[in-house]
Amino acid sequence: MPIINRIAEFHDEIAGWRRDFHAHPELLYDVVRTAGVVEQKLRQFGCDEVVTGIGRTGVVGIINGRTNTTGRTIGLRADMDALPVTEKTGKDYASTIQGKMHACGHDGHTAMLLGAAKYLGETRNFDGRIALIFQPAEEGGAGGKAMLKDGLVERFAIDEFYGMHNWPGMPTGHFGIRAGGIMAATDRFYIDITGKGGHAARPQTTIDPIMVAANMIVGLQSIVSRNVDPLANAVLSVTMVEAGEADNVISRTAKITGTVRTLDGAVQDLIEQRLADFVPQFASSFGAEASVRYARGYPVTVNAPEQTAFAAKVAREVVGAERVDDEAPPSMGGEDFSFMLEERPGAYIFLGNGDSSELHTDTYDFNDAVIPVGVSYWVRVAERALPIR
Repeated sequence: MPIINRIAEFHDEIAGWRRDFHAHPELLYDVVRTAGVVEQKLRQFGCDEVVTGIGRTGVVGIINGRTNTTGRTIGLRADMDALPVTEKTGKDYASTIQGKMHACGHDGHTAMLLGAAKYLGETRNFDGRIALIFQPAEEGGAGGKAMLKDGLVERFAIDEFYGMHNWPGMPTGHFGIRAGGIMAATDRFYIDITGKGGHAARPQTTIDPIMVAANMIVGLQSIVSRNVDPLANAVLSVTMVEAGEADNVISRTAKITGTVRTLDGAVQDLIEQRLADFVPQFASSFGAEASVRYARGYPVTVNAPEQTAFAAKVAREVVGAERVDDEAPPSMGGEDFSFMLEERPGAYIFLGNGDSSELHTDTYDFNDAVIPVGVSYWVRVAERALPIR
C-alpha cells in the first residue's frame, strides 16, 4: 500500500488536530473556532493566499505549484461542521460541548485536508494551483451553495472539484466511487390536514384528522411502490406526525412531515407531482381537507465520468486495485458538495471507515487509521491532475 512516507511521518500530528476538532464541535455556520484553527495552520504551512469569510465562515487556501503553465486550479473540499447530537463514545477526546458532536467525521475530513496542505506546501510538485476549500454548514445549511454565491468558482478560477467522505461499513482504507448519481437529492414535504374537532367520546360528530393522517401515511408508501420504476432509486419516509393537545379531544388539525430521496430528476418530479395529486384527494375521501408543500433541498451529487475515472485511478495508485470499487452503490443520503459539482465537473469518493458505528449516531467516531490513506489520496489528486511536464 504506497502511502506517501512523509505523510505517514506526521500521521500522529494530523490525528491530534482531528481529536482537537472532535472535542470542540461547532454547528452549521458557527464554526468560528474551527475556521480559525484552519486559517492559522494554512498560513503556517505557507499557503500563497488564505481567504476567510467565504460563505460566511468558509476558508480557502491557495497553494501555487512549482510551475503554472496551464493556469488550471483544482479544488479540494472538506466540511467543518458538526451535528446537534450528545456524544456517547466515552473517548478521552469526546465532545466538551453538551448537545454537539462530530457524528459524521467532518473533523477527520478537515484534518486530512490540512495534512494535504502541509505536504503540498512543502513539495509543490504540480503545475498549476490547488484551492483547499474548508466549508461550513454541510449538515442542512447549504454552506457549499453559500460559498458559491460568494464567488468561490470565479474568484479562484476553479476548474474541477473533488470531495471525500468517510464511509462506515466499508473496509478500512478502501475506496468506493461511481460515475453519475452517488448521493441523493434531499427533499422535504409538509402536509397540513384539516378536519372537524370535537369530544373524543363523540367521534361521529367529528372529522378526525388523526385517522386521516394514519391512513394517509400508509397510502403515501404506494407513491414509490406503485409509481416509481422498481429499477430506479427512491425513498419516501414519513418522519414526523403532529396532532392534538388533550387525551379527550379530537383535534381539528394534523400535520405530517417527511423526506423524499431520489437519484434522478425525472423520478424527483414524478414524486412531487404524485404528492400534489394524492394528498388533497385522499383527505377529501374522508371529508377532510389537506394541502402539501414540497421543498427541494440538496440536488443529486453527480460525479462526472472523466473525473470519476481519474479519481478511481488515483485511489488505485494509493491503495491498490483490489481496494477500490469504481461501481460502488449510491447512497440515499444527501451532500451539498452537489452544488459545487453543478458548477464544475468533479468527483466525490467514499473512504472506508471500517466497522464503526453509523454516521449520525451518538457512538460514531472517525477512524484515525485512515488518515494517511485520505491525505495521500488528496496529494496524488493534486499531483496527477496537474502534472509537471
